[in-house]
Amino acid sequence: MKSDRTLLIALMLPAAVVFIAFFLLPLANLFRIGGTGKMGWAAYGAVLTEPRYLSSLLATVALAAATTVATLFISGVAGVFLSRNRFRGRAVLTALLTLPLAFPGVVIGFMVIMLAGRQGLIPDITDALFGERLVFAYSMAGLFVGYLYFSIPRTILTVMAAAEKLDPRIEEAARSLGAGPLRVVRDVIVPALQPALLAAGAICFATAMGAFGTAFTLATKINVLPMVIYTEFTLQANVAMAAALSFVLGAITWAALALARTASGSSVAAAG
Repeated sequence: MKSDRTLLIALMLPAAVVFIAFFLLPLANLFRIGGTGKMGWAAYGAVLTEPRYLSSLLATVALAAATTVATLFISGVAGVFLSRNRFRGRAVLTALLTLPLAFPGVVIGFMVIMLAGRQGLIPDITDALFGERLVFAYSMAGLFVGYLYFSIPRTILTVMAAAEKLDPRIEEAARSLGAGPLRVVRDVIVPALQPALLAAGAICFATAMGAFGTAFTLATKINVLPMVIYTEFTLQANVAMAAALSFVLGAITWAALALARTASGSSVAAAG
């Protein structure tokens, strides 16, 4: 018994060292730096009281939430469809849907500019149809499109893997009892996919909260927390405030991940 405990400690020691050295200590130092500026520890309160920081935080949370909801809806429908249907070109379509996984945020930002920038495809189409160019690449709408673009591939793979494990007999039983297609989706498929949707949604939310490359590329009229942190650190040389904002951003992201993990752990998918 003692040898088993010693072996377990020996196996856990490398992970513990890495966790302390590369996560716990840097996070503690980041928290300390946040309180060393002119405002002192009040810098953390300023995140919620200063209009500039608060508006940026609210905009970031709202954008991340909207991205998560839209991503789960699109990926949920597409993932279930692809997992249950075999047709010519299915592999190509799946590969195209997951292609953005290979692109960094800056590349996705440039793609949004080519789509809805001043010389983009959508402005050209709206100019030809209505005589007015619709440009939204450099706004929150453009950033939403970019976040959606790189969030769907990660989520759709998770949904496809979960949907393939669903037991079709449960759906057949529901239909035999008179349940219509929408009710089957609401009462059978969605609850069965709930753990996967919660996990994928949490990752999508966390990624959208902290994504910087796409926002930096489109940053003309965008006020999100990663851009504010970059501005405070590089242009204002306000390292303490940048650290405080970073710590708050990380805390919100961690809380979302922890909440999703707790919620998904209490759910059981209807798998075969």
